[in-house]
Amino acid sequence: MKVRVPLIFTSILLLSACASSPQEKVAPHTPVAASAFVHHYRCESGETISTTYSSTGSATVQYKGSHYKMQIAVSGSGSRYVGGGLEWWTKGSGPGSEGSLFHHMADGTSGKSIERCTGS
Repeated sequence: MKVRVPLIFTSILLLSACASSPQEKVAPHTPVAASAFVHHYRCESGETISTTYSSTGSATVQYKGSHYKMQIAVSGSGSRYVGGGLEWWTKGSGPGSEGSLFHHMADGTSGKSIERCTGS
């Protein structure tokens, strides 16, 4: 006897497999993995942003005492990371590189600019 699985049930299973949990702040003292590196940025406002990049396509952005775990996202130019309601865009590497922090909108677009920074 052939068992038929209703299409709606199959669709729900496929969609639930693709779902991801919302990004949250991470603990302030998360250890840095051996394959990760930290980059520091000085912002126009005088604030600093330290970002830990890993080889897995993720970054942890430290800003104003909070840590935000972000995942790499599609960008037209540079590198874009999204998580915790924020977006972190970078262009270039090392001293003189550019970094910008934005609010991340629910529709996936960039919101209001928070900081513009330069790598040190």
